[in-house]
Amino acid sequence: MNFYEVAILGKPLLFTYQSEQSLSPGDVVRVRVKSRLYDAVVIQTRAKPTFECLPIEEVTPYYYSADQLAIAKFVATYYFSSLAEALALFVPCHKDQRRSQPLEARVPALSKAQQEALEFLKDQDVALLFGDTGSGKTQIYMAYFAQVLKEGKEAIFLMPEISLTPQMQKRLEALFGDSVVVWHSKLTKKQRQEALEAIYAGRAKIVAGPRSALFLPLKNLGLIVVDEEHDESYKAQSRPRLNAKDLAVYMGKKLGIPVVLGSATPSVVSYHRYPSFRLRGSFFEGKKEFVFDSGDGLSQEVLDHIEEVLDRGKQALIFLPTRAHFKYLICQECAETVKCPYCDVGMSVHFDKRALVCHYCNYSQYIPSSCPSCGASDLSAKRLGTSEVVETLRSVFVDARVEKFDKDSASTHKKLTRLLDDFSSKKIDILVGTQMLSKGHDYPDVALSVILDIDYVLAQADFRARERALALCLQIAGRAGRKEDAKVVIQTKKRDFFARYLDFELFLQEELEYRKGLYPPFMRLAHLLFAHKDPFKAREGMEEVLRNLEKFADVQIVGYGPSAIERIAGKFRYHILLRSHSAKALLQAIHASKNDLCEVDMDPVNLV
Repeated sequence: MNFYEVAILGKPLLFTYQSEQSLSPGDVVRVRVKSRLYDAVVIQTRAKPTFECLPIEEVTPYYYSADQLAIAKFVATYYFSSLAEALALFVPCHKDQRRSQPLEARVPALSKAQQEALEFLKDQDVALLFGDTGSGKTQIYMAYFAQVLKEGKEAIFLMPEISLTPQMQKRLEALFGDSVVVWHSKLTKKQRQEALEAIYAGRAKIVAGPRSALFLPLKNLGLIVVDEEHDESYKAQSRPRLNAKDLAVYMGKKLGIPVVLGSATPSVVSYHRYPSFRLRGSFFEGKKEFVFDSGDGLSQEVLDHIEEVLDRGKQALIFLPTRAHFKYLICQECAETVKCPYCDVGMSVHFDKRALVCHYCNYSQYIPSSCPSCGASDLSAKRLGTSEVVETLRSVFVDARVEKFDKDSASTHKKLTRLLDDFSSKKIDILVGTQMLSKGHDYPDVALSVILDIDYVLAQADFRARERALALCLQIAGRAGRKEDAKVVIQTKKRDFFARYLDFELFLQEELEYRKGLYPPFMRLAHLLFAHKDPFKAREGMEEVLRNLEKFADVQIVGYGPSAIERIAGKFRYHILLRSHSAKALLQAIHASKNDLCEVDMDPVNLV
């Protein structure tokens, strides 16, 4: 009889079972826990235990490769999950799985600059393609894919959100036909099965999709491309709280394959960390005119620009930044937000406490009656919503078709595809949306992009606020003028900031100076979360970990206390924010200090 330690998939459980068969680490088996059968993964052989073991019920034809096991162990350690939860991210290999064969694909014609970019990328293990919107980054990816497929290898093409897949799927299939597999959470059970059959049969050579596409069982992976690499959708907000972009880089190093990160507005961290190729200019002939509007909401200036575009038979995009969970007190005269004196980030308004609170160090103060910067008394925390904008535009432009494009209106893949198709075929005149509008879509007839209330992004209680606001502006601007001249209206009282940094590379260089000694890429952050129905137990859990952390000199406790949202789903929430020059030091301190109540978010992208 043989004894094996197995991980119950999707659950933080490791149990020992017995079997007469000889099994290997990675084999997928079926085991009984109480009265239910579960898929499980053999982790290692065990000596005969002193207790009685249940038998393994079934040995399946599936297995996790040695590389999948090793990467899952890294995920579990770095992102503080169980090994079983990390393994559940991956789709296992099949014992009859075939390797893909070389494929001759049509290579898109590249310009001289694009060809230089491609050669640069091929010379690097990890590289950043920093290309302006419309500069042809996708064509470079396609040419790289064609080379990889010719060598009999496969490629993963990561995109931040499902909303990008319909348009990109058409472009990929035009060149690579049925060797393309699209993978995302909205696939039906049948579509998922068909995609996996194509992978196991060796027919799938390019897998495209958001985070989950990274975990498919390609036998001979030769390239990973992470498009829109700046996008925070790559960061999971539930355990394992991994960042798919960072994990793609780790996998590339582990597997010895190249990784390409691409963006028109790359993250400050990637720009600092990886060698980059700057691809300037656009293939499109249209010119962009940037206009700054100091009004609020749908001002008369904004309405006049929309009317002019509609009269020409063209389309308009209206963007609202509704990402923030909190209101920020902004001066309506100088557009400054009230900042924490210790963290240099905007503080959030908590009306129930009549206070401003910093979500980094928990510093708080009374809501001031006048602006600390200019003395004006017009401090406001009002926000505008997408539905309100749609209703107003429909009442003003009664003959125009106005639609909303956000996570409510595009709640299913079918609705999303229909909205995009309707806009592309000019059945929609004005599209009003949130961050989803910025996600790299190609809208050929947009002559106006309007960016409303961007100062609220700039005022967020986050060190990334400047980066987010500027990247959003430039990404939305990039949706207009693809085929002809266009206007981009930026509604802001911070005209000097946005006008100065229309050259995003200048911003990146200056932002790096601002972050030294404080924030990534020079420091690593970890956010520890504690939640319990009893507020005293949540606080006790936090305080116990705080005492344990005080022994670690290489780790700085930035702040702690009640979380920004103090109660969610009936649970009271506390947090600790940590900072260190070394990821290793953070990991050691947290692994030695955490308790059962402590949820860890390594490299957090929001502190809610």
